[in-house]
Amino acid sequence: MTIKMRAGVAAIAIAVTFTGVVAAPPPVQAQGLLDVLFKSPAQRQREKLAREQARQEAVQAAEPVKPVKRISGPSYRTYKPDTLVAVDFSKLSDPITTGAVDEVSDTGLAPLGIDPFTEGRAALDVLSLRALPEAAKGLIEHYSAHPSYMWVAGTAVTDRARAVIAVLEDADAVGLSARDYHVDVPADSFDVGQGTERQKELMAFEMRLSAAVADYILDATRGRVDPNRISGYHDFKRKAPNVADRLEALSRAADPAEALLALNPQGAHFEALKAELKRLEGLDDAERIDIAEDVLIKPGQSNPELANVMAALALKGSDALKAEHALLFASYAGKPEYDEELVALVKDYQKEAGLKPDGVVGPATRRAMVGISNADKIEKVRLAMERARWLPGVLPARRVFINQPAYTATYYDGGKPELSMRVVVGTKANQTYFFDDEIELVEFNPYWGVPQSIIVNEMLPKLRADPSYLDRLGYEVTVGGRAVSSSAVNWNTVGQGSGIGVRQPPSDGNALGELKILFPNSHAIYMHDTPSKSLFQRDTRAYSHGCIRLEDPRAMAAKVLGTSVAEIGSYIAGGRNKQVNLPSTIPVHVAYFTAWPDDAGTVHYFADVYGRDGYLEKAIAATEAARTS
Repeated sequence: MTIKMRAGVAAIAIAVTFTGVVAAPPPVQAQGLLDVLFKSPAQRQREKLAREQARQEAVQAAEPVKPVKRISGPSYRTYKPDTLVAVDFSKLSDPITTGAVDEVSDTGLAPLGIDPFTEGRAALDVLSLRALPEAAKGLIEHYSAHPSYMWVAGTAVTDRARAVIAVLEDADAVGLSARDYHVDVPADSFDVGQGTERQKELMAFEMRLSAAVADYILDATRGRVDPNRISGYHDFKRKAPNVADRLEALSRAADPAEALLALNPQGAHFEALKAELKRLEGLDDAERIDIAEDVLIKPGQSNPELANVMAALALKGSDALKAEHALLFASYAGKPEYDEELVALVKDYQKEAGLKPDGVVGPATRRAMVGISNADKIEKVRLAMERARWLPGVLPARRVFINQPAYTATYYDGGKPELSMRVVVGTKANQTYFFDDEIELVEFNPYWGVPQSIIVNEMLPKLRADPSYLDRLGYEVTVGGRAVSSSAVNWNTVGQGSGIGVRQPPSDGNALGELKILFPNSHAIYMHDTPSKSLFQRDTRAYSHGCIRLEDPRAMAAKVLGTSVAEIGSYIAGGRNKQVNLPSTIPVHVAYFTAWPDDAGTVHYFADVYGRDGYLEKAIAATEAARTS
């Protein structure tokens, strides 16, 4: 019996060696008899599992390994601006005339029965005029439906026209460019004997002003830049105001200048930005001390940049700070050692600046010490005014506003902030998108559906080395919607689009913590709790995979659901996964502003964590170049 058993084992080994696939076991009766005689139940179970694992490994080894192709976020593009088009006056509908157009009276003016607009139409045959495509189309639509002057009366330019031109000339004050809307005004005096030429001159002025106004309508309402062309990290449905309707409304407005100006964003935030821009343009650049951008000085270290740090503190520190450390300022001789006295000074400055007083001179402390030049502030404000046009023209009274560079989320009700907290946003490699949406529900004790980017980029390499990795962590795996064991998946063949799903059940260690606040979107971004609470104490908080981690998620959930924090706690205490719909949806703005006012109207400036200011600057420059060419 012993000889036969050994021969059987040898045959199996040979089959494995030459075929790469586990051979069939001995007959069931013989195998069962051997197991009964010589092996315990536990041993038989272990060997069964080992045989299954060997069979699975053999199958995996026989299939080609699919290369791991990382899933990356959107890229930033070379911006392609809107191009101006020629206004096609041949499409302007002919008016019904009551007399010969080409007859001229002895005074050089139109004969009776011919209106001035009809007479001036001859100027359109040779008028060359360019505008934004929607503006050119709206212009023709308006004057086809209303063949009369808006800005001319008799032989003169109206006061209404001059008031509107004043708005266009002041476009820089609202973050636009007055050069884009320049219109020359005809002289008041003219030769009465050249009446027909005067009407042609006034017609050309009429169309140029209306084209400039039409361009302004578009720019003031939606911005000069289409953010979606900058990168896929922007997700906005571009506004499409009806230019013809707006021109008609202006023609009937009691104060067309005021009506035109009102097309810009309305609200305290935009008024604060306008006031800040005006204030900054009246200032000279203040003195600044440069500190190396990559500076990082910890207590006990030695660094030559400390001399610049001390100079910056002498310039930027408050009188109280300088009085408290007067002896140190007077005796400092440029030593590079970061000793206890210097650390105490830096900590006091950090407290004044609202920073974490850890004594470490890093990026946030450097920015506070160096400050930002006046010219840089002006640019940030202008960029903020452009971005404000991508949002609703009037921000909803009840809303949640997340400003990524500020790392804050604020809940508003009745237009007033009721709750504000720190947040963690995406890393530079996993950026949080810039978009609008609506909060629909809160999920308690949530599942975490692992994004495909994390499955492929981070989990897959581990799973190929250890297929049971997710089983041990307690994650659930699905293939085509069917639940399977992690160890049963051939991870060597998995890649983007493989239909593999992974989720983490509710638990104390769940990546989403106690709850998540959902505004369903294609980017799988939402607000949620986190077990990693220590990150909220850092000044720079770009550490997530793109979602927004909340410092106080229970308080935010209570606000959006219109209930108490205690009630939120009762939902969580049950331990079961539960979804609660909001009584009515709430707008949420997942925004990106490196300059933004607080509730008192004071504008604050923030680091450009994703480098988006530079891309927007290039987009605006490309737009201006396209328009001036």
